[in-house]
Amino acid sequence: MKRSTLLFSAIAALGLAACGPAQVVVTAQIEVEDPASGQMVTRQLSDMEVWLLPYDRDQVFDSLTAAAADPEPQIPAELSEAQVAIREAQEEWLAAENRWNTLRDTLQKLNTAMEEFLPSETQYRMMFNDYNDLEAQYSQVERNKDQLFARFDSLTKENISRAQGYQMRVDEWAAEAFVDVDAVMTAKIRASGLDAAADTTDANGVASELMVPPGEYWVHARYEEVYSELYWNVPVSVARGEPVTVTLNRSNAQVRPIY
Repeated sequence: MKRSTLLFSAIAALGLAACGPAQVVVTAQIEVEDPASGQMVTRQLSDMEVWLLPYDRDQVFDSLTAAAADPEPQIPAELSEAQVAIREAQEEWLAAENRWNTLRDTLQKLNTAMEEFLPSETQYRMMFNDYNDLEAQYSQVERNKDQLFARFDSLTKENISRAQGYQMRVDEWAAEAFVDVDAVMTAKIRASGLDAAADTTDANGVASELMVPPGEYWVHARYEEVYSELYWNVPVSVARGEPVTVTLNRSNAQVRPIY
């Protein structure tokens, strides 16, 4: 389930450990499809908050979940099925829209090119025939695009109340189950004798201001996509010397659905 980012307000009061700081450099990047070319390209994840924590936050949440008075609400099957249908409908609509945009641009270029010739010239007649053929395709693709969008929009609206109801149940459960989470995390930091640190990735997807005492840590971050969230909780050993480098990508992320 999606858990909101917690504010570690007590961290600043814990101070620096006597052994001195070491540097951790985190790079965040994922492979995405370029809409123009259809090829996979690397996207640097900028402006993403990255935490370096001296405890396993997943273990904290798992322990609190196990100790909760009631079990965590499970995702209803109909909600997952609706989400799949919405995603497929959106992909079909976007594919039709890309085709429509391509035809529109081609028609505009042909129209501009025909202005250079007289209607009696062969080049003009050839382009004019091409224009008429493409214009018929354009109208058909436009109708199809609009119908696909209407289907996507209808499915999305139908699912809103279902998703809101589920999220409300989860929020109510989490408010009770995780009421002590801040105190538990602060106690974990004190018990470790280490520090936590936070930084935000720059335009190149790099967070380089993570300075902590040597020890065992977990790199925590999250990145929200359209229908899912990439969640990282990656263990790392930090020592003095050269900066410790960690790369966050799809291969070491958990994919969590968003409703």
